Amino acid sequence: MVQNSMGAIQIVAADLSFADKGIASAKVILTGFVVVFAVLFLLIGVIKFYSFLIGKAQDASGNRKKKEEIPPRTVNAESVTPKAAVPVLVAQMPSAEEGIPQEVIAVISAAVASMYGKADRAKIKSIKKAGGRSAWANAGVLDNTRPF
Repeated sequence: MVQNSMGAIQIVAADLSFADKGIASAKVILTGFVVVFAVLFLLIGVIKFYSFLIGKAQDASGNRKKKEEIPPRTVNAESVTPKAAVPVLVAQMPSAEEGIPQEVIAVISAAVASMYGKADRAKIKSIKKAGGRSAWANAGVLDNTRPF
């Protein structure tokens, strides 16, 4: 041990045995782990607390929106379209590429009609099969050919 100019005692590494150096190293490593994990758990707690607060705020705003919503309509037997009307819908389908089943066209038309409501707001002009590469292949081509 050596005493410095301020009167503090410093341990010189040359004076320590191999076992003492190992114990000192283990203390430093253990202290580092404790500090890192303590800060990690503190950050986890802060993030959970913020998510709790945001969830409560969204619930409060969601309750106001629910009060303003129109109550859902009930479906009874008279409101369901009879099966006889289905051929009429198929006859009014947009032009489609050869090989697309009429059921698929009907489903696409029904989805558009349910999304936009009235038939006057949206019209399907044509339905085509997607051709060419898949979305993953297009992403790969774009990634590999993008300029620097």
